[in-house]
Amino acid sequence: MEKRIGIIGAGVAGLHLGLYLRQHDTSATIITDRTAEQIARGRLPNTAAHFALTIDREKMLGVDHWADPQYHYTCHNHSFGGGPTRLEFRGTFTRPSRAIDHRLYLPKLMADFEARGGLIEVKAIDTSDLAHLAQRFDLLVVSSGRGMLGQAFARANEESPYDRPQRQLLAALFSGIRRTDPVGATLSVSPAHGELIDIPILTFGGMASALLFENVPGGDLEELARIRYDENPKGFIQTILAKLEQHHPHIYNRIDTAAFDLCAPNDILQGGVTPVVRRSILELAEGKFAIAAGDVHCTVDPLLGQGANIASHSAVILAEEIVKDAALDQRFCERVSWRRQERVLAASRWTNIMLKPPSDEIMDLTLAMSHNQLLCDEFTNNFNYPERQWDRLASAGRIRAWMADRANKAAVAA
Repeated sequence: MEKRIGIIGAGVAGLHLGLYLRQHDTSATIITDRTAEQIARGRLPNTAAHFALTIDREKMLGVDHWADPQYHYTCHNHSFGGGPTRLEFRGTFTRPSRAIDHRLYLPKLMADFEARGGLIEVKAIDTSDLAHLAQRFDLLVVSSGRGMLGQAFARANEESPYDRPQRQLLAALFSGIRRTDPVGATLSVSPAHGELIDIPILTFGGMASALLFENVPGGDLEELARIRYDENPKGFIQTILAKLEQHHPHIYNRIDTAAFDLCAPNDILQGGVTPVVRRSILELAEGKFAIAAGDVHCTVDPLLGQGANIASHSAVILAEEIVKDAALDQRFCERVSWRRQERVLAASRWTNIMLKPPSDEIMDLTLAMSHNQLLCDEFTNNFNYPERQWDRLASAGRIRAWMADRANKAAVAA
């Protein structure tokens, strides 16, 4: 029996799901509120990086369009603290990551999906449309939904400790920043004020730097989420440079101040994200179901770059179950939830603890990583495997055991 799948949202989750289904000759329709052209012309949506496991899925789906090493980065450079006590160290990936402006990435994958027989419908959807869509499709997947559509899935309160954004965000693409050698992303922490992630990214004019300022409410950097580039471009840039010099000198020292500017006026995003995990199953009429995916299922603060990666992971698991299962019923939905749960919840929990003031054990771990390369590389590679990271960070005892074990291994190797 043919399965007809309706997918609301043309983000990473919706597209990876749709592409997998078309690979397996399953009918898939993506419903989105914007055309590919509108996405390409729009404001910067995020600064998402794709780690190696997500790149593996792109290869499997036949959409590895950016395989050239010039688009990749191979390490995380860490910078923590201020003044003479600042720690600076590097963790190396086993395999590289990359960041492609989603205004390039999503339209390209939309074209791939249509070329493979997938259908894209452009229209806004809200909760009142679900009953009609349930008549058209055997399963609905909701991977994008503003307002009440996303909220149709119940909040998992035990996994959602915050009711407001924990950081005030400024994300933007800049020219005039020299890349590190070797090429890597930089994670800089200014205690009590916020974090800054610098990611090499491919955008319309070539390679640039994506700066994601994660600003602590009430801290010295919070104003960066409010100042407007279009009101005073020169003043905006001067403010950014001053804050970088004071709080994130590891990045400021790579800037050509004469060339430093937004790549384009719409290459900026400001605001905040409230982390939330939602129940992933919604029963509709006549025994049919909707399943949450992507940000509708789990919204994480972008601090650790987990959003697009767990969206891709979850989408492919869902696609595998759609293709192989005999019925898209309650049992099917339960199987999907169980298979996705470990990685998704681990990514959410890990991100949430990093939004808190660091515990003594996290501080000790940071210091240990600065002089134990094995520990630092493992921490870095675990960005691919949040469940492994959570195994090590879920309690003070686990953190201490991890540090002790890697210290012993380093001593033996020496």
